[in-house]
Amino acid sequence: MAEIYLMDIAHGRSGDKGDTCNVCVFARDPKDYELIKREVTVEKVREYFGDMVKGEIIRYEIPSLNGFNFVMKHALGGGATLSLRLDTLGKSMGSAFMRMKIHKD
Repeated sequence: MAEIYLMDIAHGRSGDKGDTCNVCVFARDPKDYELIKREVTVEKVREYFGDMVKGEIIRYEIPSLNGFNFVMKHALGGGATLSLRLDTLGKSMGSAFMRMKIHKD
């Protein structure tokens, strides 16, 4: 089983509001939707981000767009005005998300 980066088969959009970050992941090719569905679970995202995401992670499936929206609460160190992180913006989380490694059959 080969290991690839999520960015090899998907692209994403991200944003933030306060201490909540969302990352949308879209399969570049519709045939990869099921692979992403299997490999990019809430549990794996929680493991990947570790202590960075302290709150709930919710995955919304959007099959009509071959995508998913992940909402991560308490993920930005309190938000832009409270965090000591260098860059708390959702865009950074989106970039990190795309570097997640997944298994491809």
